Amino acid sequence: MPARALLLLLLPALAAAARGCALARDPAASCVGLQLRTCSDAAYNYTTFPTPLEHRSREAVEASSEYILLSVLHHLLEGQCNPDLRLLGCAVLAPRCEGGRALRPCRHVCESLREACQPAFDAIDMAWPYFLDCHRYFAREEEVCYDPLEKLRAGLEAEEALPSGLPPTFIRFTHHSYAQMVRVLKRTAARCAHVAKTYSIGRSFDGKELLVIEFSGRPGQHELMEPEVKLIGNIHGNEVAGREMLIYLAQYLCSEYLLGNPRIQRLVNTTRIHLLPSMNPDGYEVAAAEGASYNGWTSGRQNAQNLDLNRNFPDLTSEYYRLAETRGVRSDHIPIPQHYWWGKVAPETKAIMKWMRTVPFVLSASLHGGDLVVSYPFDFSKHPQEEKMFSPTPDEKMFKLLSRAYADVHPMMMDKSEHRCGGNFLKRGSIINGADWYSFTGGMSDFNYLHTNCFEITVELGCVKFPPEEALYTLWQHNKEPLLNFMEMVHRGIKGVVMDKFGKPVKNARILVKGIRHDITTAPDGDYWRLLPPGSHIVIAQAPGYSKVIKKVTIPARMKRAGRVDFILQPLGMGPKTFLHGLRRTGPGTHAPPGGASPRGAPEESDLDPLEARRPPSASGSKPWWWSYFSSLSPHRPRWLLRY
Repeated sequence: MPARALLLLLLPALAAAARGCALARDPAASCVGLQLRTCSDAAYNYTTFPTPLEHRSREAVEASSEYILLSVLHHLLEGQCNPDLRLLGCAVLAPRCEGGRALRPCRHVCESLREACQPAFDAIDMAWPYFLDCHRYFAREEEVCYDPLEKLRAGLEAEEALPSGLPPTFIRFTHHSYAQMVRVLKRTAARCAHVAKTYSIGRSFDGKELLVIEFSGRPGQHELMEPEVKLIGNIHGNEVAGREMLIYLAQYLCSEYLLGNPRIQRLVNTTRIHLLPSMNPDGYEVAAAEGASYNGWTSGRQNAQNLDLNRNFPDLTSEYYRLAETRGVRSDHIPIPQHYWWGKVAPETKAIMKWMRTVPFVLSASLHGGDLVVSYPFDFSKHPQEEKMFSPTPDEKMFKLLSRAYADVHPMMMDKSEHRCGGNFLKRGSIINGADWYSFTGGMSDFNYLHTNCFEITVELGCVKFPPEEALYTLWQHNKEPLLNFMEMVHRGIKGVVMDKFGKPVKNARILVKGIRHDITTAPDGDYWRLLPPGSHIVIAQAPGYSKVIKKVTIPARMKRAGRVDFILQPLGMGPKTFLHGLRRTGPGTHAPPGGASPRGAPEESDLDPLEARRPPSASGSKPWWWSYFSSLSPHRPRWLLRY
């Protein structure tokens, strides 16, 4: 591939650049200055020789294949596990030295990283580096060790005190740097620890955590029949309003929950909410460096690899149009085509796709900037040559309801002036089918709908992509109610559990709605959620080896809580196929199954996991594509990188 060929050309230059100049070593000192460029951001300043790998000088370290691997690992793994793995390797190649003795890094840090990063090595057919052997080169905590990643976390964990006299519920309506954003989210989670927690779904290309804050009655676990909703901001780094809205929303949910706001308590106690304020923190840094008053229309839009993240997802819409022409063929939960992985896939994109496999999301919104409108799938036109063409999904009615839930309570979207921002969408009610606005492939919303159970809309928050600080409070006032109203929409339609005659949950069961050619599937605990507009619907549950069950349900127009519709499946040849029970309403589920749940319940196919996907074979068919570079390092050909 051209991108890979370019990388192979760049690898020697990248490795050479990593070899920095060193100060002369003081022969009388046992600890010497750490003068290795690849390790310049380590949590210590002194090292010692010989190293655990028997390198006796800085020059020997720099000439080693182990060091060269560290210097290019960031590019080989396309940003995955960066800079964690590099710093871990530095702790072995250039051990920390204090008081004349070398300190060993902690084994638990190594083991945690290996568990998280092994799939990234598998994806390029590379063996786990021998010098990152967690038992050989790392120490147990009781043996006295240190965390080589401590510096990486230090700047984010330092507490930023609020001005004196301000209550803890105070929200600063200001722009937040990456470190400030992380501190605010972690401080908010600490204040509401019984209903909130933060977690990372991965790292950006430049190594920043993609930090999520979650709100739930039982944070950290999926509860039976509790729907899951996600809000994502800053997919384009220079579109910052969504980033700030979600930072404010997190603080608002926490404060109002503690103050006893019944609406917020009901929302948090019956919904699992995930907020990712910044999907593109690297791009944000580029945009923020220019500032609100000087930022251009595209500066910082892409990630650090110069990829537009909202064009980087698999194009499943083209495949949908092909499948939709054939009767009896499923056109939902479309697998990711193998050739997709042969291109350049951003680590941020991989993190989102892996996240979607881990959590059974029902509803989602992606917050953008540049106009004032809500758009919904499909974003890619049915006829590719048409730049603007109405291209609805089978769930057109539901997507319009979801979009109106946001637009109809947004004061500026409902403003009747055609000369305002977004005025050209006024006659449409400030909502539009994405492809009818402009067509593009690789979008996140189409991918959500066609690969998982999740319905996602796109919200354009305003015509100014990087608004000045004084505009942020007004933006929050305009979007607070729409955000809450939209999240509450996750409770529309029906929900329930599919089980066998013994009460055992049936995962991967399909929930079909007659007249809507888009099925959803049950999670591992057998629970499901089907967003549906008001009206009468014929709902069918079926699974391999069982007779299908059909029910007719009626959803009243004013019903704002999902009706419960359970299904008991009988093995084939045993019992009636049809049960016609009415719709019944229920409160939130109280059972909490262990662990997480799959978003689709679809068969676990290898091509669905971005970290498990294989690269195409090399031209020779015998060695991985990267071996030609490392094999040129004679006499230091690192055969330990080969898996076979």
